[in-house]
Amino acid sequence: MGTVTSIGTRPKGDQRLTVPPEPPVYGGDGEPERFRRRLRLYRLGVGVGLMAVLMLFVSFSSALIVRQGLGNWDAATGLYRRDWRSIPLPRVLVLSTLVLLGSSVCAELARRRSLARARESLRAGFAGAVGEKSRPWLGYGIGLGIAFLAGQVFAWRSLLQSGLHMYTGPASAFFYLLTATHALHLVGGLIALMYAGWISAFSLDLRRGAVLVDAASWYWHAMAILWIYLYALLLFGT
Repeated sequence: MGTVTSIGTRPKGDQRLTVPPEPPVYGGDGEPERFRRRLRLYRLGVGVGLMAVLMLFVSFSSALIVRQGLGNWDAATGLYRRDWRSIPLPRVLVLSTLVLLGSSVCAELARRRSLARARESLRAGFAGAVGEKSRPWLGYGIGLGIAFLAGQVFAWRSLLQSGLHMYTGPASAFFYLLTATHALHLVGGLIALMYAGWISAFSLDLRRGAVLVDAASWYWHAMAILWIYLYALLLFGT
């Protein structure tokens, strides 16, 4: 009967060095590393999506700047006249901007709290449990986001009542185009925040909820920064 050797060793006649088994990934089960890898992948996905959004609004901004310098020939005088007429922006947009910034702050607090809870669960060695009490920052952020959209609707109605429609002139057309397109992207962000909040509140896996809240919050921050840019563009460009 042959000699039985243990796994990972060589017979005595073989003088080659024994290759030790590879150590486990990050603490035994690899959960912290998997959590960080998933976090990076979701952030990368959000970044790629935001690049497409950025290119869209860059094209809109370029079109606005070019259109400001265009006009038409006046047949009576033989002169080239610009037809761009600035429009007064509704004052509610100032309040809406502050509301959206407050919503972004709430989303950031929710993101940090969610990541902290996920890391606590990793250190403790369990996924998490339902019923942990914490301030519902994500809910506050969602509520303020809805309030911002309501402010946008109020601004549109205010312009319509003053006689400024989509086809009144190029300035009003760009106002409706930019604000409506931003509002559509913001609705997508609201849906993402609501879904992330649902998973975070009712899922037994805190890590999954933390990843979703993190990704949705970064998208929401980008929408807030984008709105500040658009508001400045509308304020000084239209």
